[in-house]
This record gives sequence, C-alpha cells and structure tokens, in this order.
Amino acid sequence: MIASIVGTVVLVVVVVIAVVMLTNDNSKPSAKSSTPSTPPPSSASTTASTHYPAAKGSTVSFDGVTVTGAQDLSGYPTATAKNAAPATKLEVKDLVVGKGAPATPASTVTVNYVGILYSDGTVFDSSWNRGMPSDIPLTGVLPGFTQGIGGTTGVAPMKVGGRRVIIIPPALGYGAQQNGTIPPNSTLVFVIDLLKLTAATG
Repeated sequence: MIASIVGTVVLVVVVVIAVVMLTNDNSKPSAKSSTPSTPPPSSASTTASTHYPAAKGSTVSFDGVTVTGAQDLSGYPTATAKNAAPATKLEVKDLVVGKGAPATPASTVTVNYVGILYSDGTVFDSSWNRGMPSDIPLTGVLPGFTQGIGGTTGVAPMKVGGRRVIIIPPALGYGAQQNGTIPPNSTLVFVIDLLKLTAATG
C-alpha cells in the first residue's frame, strides 16, 4: 500500500512538473515571431512607385510623344516616343497651365521631371525615380531646357503649378557629343512639373 501511495505521489509530482514546464515555454516569445518576415526596403532599392503613385487619367499625344496621366499632378506621368527623325526646333505643349508666377530664363526652379529619348522613349533621367524634386538654376543647363521653362521668342514661360512637354532638338541639347547614356545628336523630351520658383531674376 505504501508503495502504491509513493507511486501515486511520484506520478502527481511528474505531472505537475510537466505542466509547469509547458506553461513557462508557452510564455516565452519564440525567436521567429520577434523577427520580421522581410527586412524594410533600403533607400537604394526605392523606385518612383515607392515615393509617388503613377499619374492617372487622360493620355495626350504631341508631335510623336505620348504622355499618360497627362493632367494628374498627384503622380508621375509616363511618357513614350518613337521618332526616327530628330526634331529641328524647340517644341512645347502645356498639359496643365499653371496659375502661379511665371519663370524667366534666369530663374532657379524647383521641378519634378522625366527625360526620355525622342527616338525610342528610353528614360535617361527622372527626379521622380530619385524620390524628390530638383532645384535647377536655368542659367546653368541646356539652352532648350532654359527656353522651354523660362520662355523665349514664340514660347511663353511656364507658370508655377503647370505641367509641360518640352521637345529639345540636338542643337539646343548636347549636339553631336554623347552624354552618358544619351547618344550624339539626340532629341530630348522632358515632361516637367514646375513646383515653385526658388529664385527669379531678370
């Protein structure tokens, strides 16, 4: 009988110890649950869609250039082009006419923009992809960029709040020299949002 009682006590003690151990194990967070399933994205991997949504709405075509989301200033526009012959003169088209102050050729402007090749639509530069607008002194850039924003004979200046397509012929761009991924004698296309005038003189 004593042996039976001892056996029962031992069994009860074993069960209690097992229950305590299981309870303690369940109260501890597992290493897996405390580790995120995916690491946060690094700044090096960010793209335009991370920072801004794609522009929606109307599509506008102008002199062989097509812009999707042309009038949606809340997102980045998509521009395409495919033209065998280079442009021979500066061409501009306002997709959205700004209501703010006009730029001048001597202004420093804050813009969002995408630049593509007129020949095949390859994107060669984009402030949208970098995730922030660019401050650009118009006195220190390509003549076609300066004239396309600041105005020139036959081209009205952009106004703050506007979006414009600018087609720059080689003579007002990089001419016969190659610049990075831009081939010689390239016609350049920019879709530009004029956000503000950082400085305006002249």
